[in-house]
Amino acid sequence: MVNGNGTSTAMFSLAGRTALITGGGQGVGAETARVLAAAGAAVAVNDLDGDRAGRVVDELRAGGARAATAVGDVTDPSAVEELFATAESALGPVDVLVNNAGIPPGGVGARPFVDSTPAQWRGLIDLNLHAVLHCTHRALPSMIERGWGRIITIVSDAGRIGEPNIAVYAAAKAAAAAFSRSLAKEVGRFGITCNCISLGSIAGANRSEETLRRAARHYPTGRLGRADDVAPAVLYLASPEAEWVTAQTLPVDGGYAPS
Repeated sequence: MVNGNGTSTAMFSLAGRTALITGGGQGVGAETARVLAAAGAAVAVNDLDGDRAGRVVDELRAGGARAATAVGDVTDPSAVEELFATAESALGPVDVLVNNAGIPPGGVGARPFVDSTPAQWRGLIDLNLHAVLHCTHRALPSMIERGWGRIITIVSDAGRIGEPNIAVYAAAKAAAAAFSRSLAKEVGRFGITCNCISLGSIAGANRSEETLRRAARHYPTGRLGRADDVAPAVLYLASPEAEWVTAQTLPVDGGYAPS
């Protein structure tokens, strides 16, 4: 099987496993859904937008995968309960949770912290920290009972090294990474690993070519990231081969912030 960039994913198998990917209707989440499905996983695609999630699910099913939508707001505990129940009813217990959702509908709202308001902080913290807590809390009991699980959270180099004008976003991402490290030490004895992947800038359709060129100058690789740079790293951390990797933050960032 191959991912969207034509790279083989056959060396890692997730046959018999079920994955739930938050924010899976586009970008990194959608490509991760494709790669995990290609490795044999049944995939639940979460998104706020049911049409977006549905398009990804239709694509996965057309390729022969088992897949289902799990539409809902991951910042709302009751919605998290419902979307997990939907995924489990369609595909079985969740073995792999990918906490990928991270950009609110209005974006990160880059501005000096002194010019921001508590109301503007709330959405960033809810999505990048509280949603991770809600989804992980819901996924854990079943993983503990079955003695196997993978929790993978997408964070940001902004939380590792700091970036101006997105201080609250950076703080929430850093908190999610700290949560993952601590949780890993609680649940490792149950066969559950908890890791993060820290991203640099991922090229998006809403950026001009000139903006991309300027941003790429800060990367030793000479370009911004793509979704297909990230998804294979998620597959590795989700795989049985990564069972001795936990409490780590893996940079997938084109060398922007060397460890």
